[in-house]
Amino acid sequence: MQSIEKSDGIAFMKAGDGSYVVGLGPFNEFEVAPDHATAFYINDFALSSPRPWKVPTQLIEVSDLAQLGYCDSKLDIVWDELDSESFAGVFAEINEKIVKGVIEKSVPVATERGQIAGGDGDQLIGCMQNLGAPFYSYGWSSGGNGFCGATPELLFEQEGRSLKTMALAGTAKADERVVFAVDGKEIREHEFVAQTMVAKLSDIGVVERGDRNILDLGRLVHFHTPINVELFADRSVDELITRLHPTPALGPLPRTQETMALLKGWRSRLDCPAYFGAPFGLLKDGVFTSLVAIRGVHWEGSNIAVPSGCGVIEASRLVNEWRELRLKREAVRAVMGI
Repeated sequence: MQSIEKSDGIAFMKAGDGSYVVGLGPFNEFEVAPDHATAFYINDFALSSPRPWKVPTQLIEVSDLAQLGYCDSKLDIVWDELDSESFAGVFAEINEKIVKGVIEKSVPVATERGQIAGGDGDQLIGCMQNLGAPFYSYGWSSGGNGFCGATPELLFEQEGRSLKTMALAGTAKADERVVFAVDGKEIREHEFVAQTMVAKLSDIGVVERGDRNILDLGRLVHFHTPINVELFADRSVDELITRLHPTPALGPLPRTQETMALLKGWRSRLDCPAYFGAPFGLLKDGVFTSLVAIRGVHWEGSNIAVPSGCGVIEASRLVNEWRELRLKREAVRAVMGI
């Protein structure tokens, strides 16, 4: 394969067991979805990009990211100590807002950081494991900054008036599956997400909610509820992104200007990467697939970050949530070979 010019940028997505759709730069950027082009949707959590649609100069498909030649050797990373004190402070503030009735749920993020010795973050693209369903693999890099990962969470997939999405919330180690299945706190957290997703969609289409099940990701398990919608009328991709992002799995409940401002403030104080939990999409052949960009690594040059978030409700306990965050980061590091 030809050599990839890193300076021109790269974007990729793989849905389940398919091949990687890879866009090579330079990229043309647009404010809204283009009518007749394959395009990637790349925005931050705050949806602040004025031109989030990226149309690549060249489109290729590969079966393995190693074919792109990004990873020459195993990365040597020096990790910083994680700041538990700041997270504990934010956790206490969220609990205070819950007690006062301002929110029912929010999602703080703890971020582990490090430095790559003798390399840069772009190498991580070629080091990723080649995962199939139920994971969606994704990534973006431009100018030495980027992110990549393998997420189990679909924001939505749209083809015409057919839309499918999911509620994904509640987490445990795989060997705790039996107890997890009857854990009242985890079930309550999941139902917050599922019921809110149904409510957000019921006024624009006929909603069919599937049964809650357990999604097995190897190291971790999650509660998962499939949701299908037949839209009453045509809806633009950009409108649906604004309506559904962030889902209650990553955002506050209820979602208002006040509660979103609180969440953004907490993310900023905890130094959360801007693209963590953001929508990441691919428009191809009339189908738009948008992922929730979790379970990944973010970088700026040789500085890398591994964020993880947890849903905090009234029944949450700091020690348990801190443990869940660690489990999620360990799963990411295993996938990334770091």
